[in-house]
Amino acid sequence: MNLLRALATVSGMTLLSRILGFLRDFVIARSFGAGMMTDAFFVAFRLPNLLRRLFAEGAFSQAFVPILAEYRNRRGEAETKSLVDRVASMLFLILIAVSALGMAAAPLLIAMTAPGFSADAEKFQLTVELTRITFPYILFMSLVALSAGILNTWSRFALPAFTPVLLNLSFIGMALFAAPWFDPPVLALAWAVFLGGGLQLAIQLPALAKIGMLPRFDPLWRDEGVQRILKLMAPAVLGVSVSQISLLINTIFASFLESGSVSWLYYADRLMEFPAGLLGAALGTILLPSLAKTHASGQTEDFSALLDWGLRLTLMLTLPASLALAMLAVPLLSTLFQYGAFAAADVLRTREALVAYSIGLTGLILVKVLAPGFYARQDIRTPVKIALITLALTQLMNIAFIGWLKHAGLALSIGLASCLNAWLLWRGLRQRGVYQPQAGWGTFMLKLAAALTVLGSVLWFACADDASWLAMNGGQRVLKLSGVVLGGVASYFATLWLLGFRLRDFRRKAA
Repeated sequence: MNLLRALATVSGMTLLSRILGFLRDFVIARSFGAGMMTDAFFVAFRLPNLLRRLFAEGAFSQAFVPILAEYRNRRGEAETKSLVDRVASMLFLILIAVSALGMAAAPLLIAMTAPGFSADAEKFQLTVELTRITFPYILFMSLVALSAGILNTWSRFALPAFTPVLLNLSFIGMALFAAPWFDPPVLALAWAVFLGGGLQLAIQLPALAKIGMLPRFDPLWRDEGVQRILKLMAPAVLGVSVSQISLLINTIFASFLESGSVSWLYYADRLMEFPAGLLGAALGTILLPSLAKTHASGQTEDFSALLDWGLRLTLMLTLPASLALAMLAVPLLSTLFQYGAFAAADVLRTREALVAYSIGLTGLILVKVLAPGFYARQDIRTPVKIALITLALTQLMNIAFIGWLKHAGLALSIGLASCLNAWLLWRGLRQRGVYQPQAGWGTFMLKLAAALTVLGSVLWFACADDASWLAMNGGQRVLKLSGVVLGGVASYFATLWLLGFRLRDFRRKAA
């Protein structure tokens, strides 16, 4: 399979999910605004969502996929199926216990993760109730991650990439049609999480059956493969998910700031996650199975070439996204969210966080490309050390920035820490001789700089001032923003084409 085509497939599905995600956020912003109820829901949803990213899409996937690829390459179909059965069974039993414990301990969890809510009894109790409804999401999504890891290893990328669409559809449907039936209405959002998780798991089961990998219940704790995955998972939690831990700690800091701060950070994070998911998650998804296969086969040159391909694509696509997010913050936020209860003041406060986040977007996506270079080789210690350093420096920056930058300081600390994380991972791969840059990097970067200069100039001259965007109606914003974005995209890629970039140069076969 052509990896560029696979990237296009995954990115296309992710684009659909992100578009529906923005529609979902538009519906939530219009219906609930930014206040006590949304703060309570976002805190309640962030905890199971964090666990999903830490254990399901983060540490579990990075530990499971390399070992699954090794079994498939070296041990045959029967042993691979036994591994899938036993991992799925143990994962299910652990997650049932975790979900029950999380629901029972919800008051304690909220007191720890959003201590500022304790001063408002109504807000605290609502957050606890929402947490109990959303917590089983971790059960569904961990099993979804298991299914996606299997399908991706079999080069079935499209369905796992499509799956998040169902969560967004669940949110939209519940917010539009079910909210009036709940008291308070925000409970509909919590049940949307529960429903969306179940739907995402259900849609993948037929695909697993088709390739003969639908798990059956066979719990065996002492199985060699299960033990190896567990040993890799424990330290991998920090290695691949340091930014999510930072987001959780940021929620603690933000809970002490003025009301709305959690929501402003959430909406800025959602906008930043558009390119992060479209590029970073997609590249990480298609790279990890191929990196694991080349490592299992001893193809060191191909391993290095895959990383080089991923890094060039990341810089070529992420740097313009970072620049555009910073320059188009108000146009984007006002077009997407300035309706109903979400006022112009909310746009400006969210803009502060989005500009700060954009500084670290490239670093955040590079981490998603570089970290698989370690985990495909089952090297856990190096990313863990880097993660601990990054996490500590993030909290020092939080303390330094929050006093004068408020919620934007929390976003800036995550952005800068992501860049540091990426640089340390890159240096680690170079020092071990795992990654050797291919020829032409200097020329490549000069051409990118020229294209970015053209892009920045086009966006600068095409955009109106912030006040005019805030005063436009929705239709005017959509039309003007569409023209600005299309002009920016055309100018950037036209410049690259004139400088000699061609699509065929980025084609690469999967392992």
